[in-house]
Amino acid sequence: MTRSEFVNAVMSAAGTGELSPVQVQKLFFILDEEVLSNPCFAFRPYNYGPFDPDVYREIESLAEDGLAKITVGDFQHRIYRLTDQGVKSGQLKMQDAPEWVQTFIAELVEWIIPLSFDEIVAYIYEHYPHMKENSVFQNRQ
Repeated sequence: MTRSEFVNAVMSAAGTGELSPVQVQKLFFILDEEVLSNPCFAFRPYNYGPFDPDVYREIESLAEDGLAKITVGDFQHRIYRLTDQGVKSGQLKMQDAPEWVQTFIAELVEWIIPLSFDEIVAYIYEHYPHMKENSVFQNRQ
């Protein structure tokens, strides 16, 4: 599975639901850390934890192919979601993954969607303290 196909497959676990920039960055970071023996991305500590601009590039590529949609939400942040075609394509690709990986991804996506920005970043810093190195984040909880 190519990296683009992997991104498509993972995002299909959200259906056509919205994912924020922090959700997609941390979702793929956790997968790189916890599931993949060969990480897909090169995350580095950044202002709000692990960051790799290639995550956005992959979603932009999916959008160019009609599989994803990128809109602007509150505070001028981008919102990422798959189109119906993208969900179908991703679900087909997901079937190639081992069942435990499918379950992990589904549970991770379900867990991350309702979390706030602060909750996601605080979780990452607690569980992956090396990614706090260049942080400007101040937990507001």
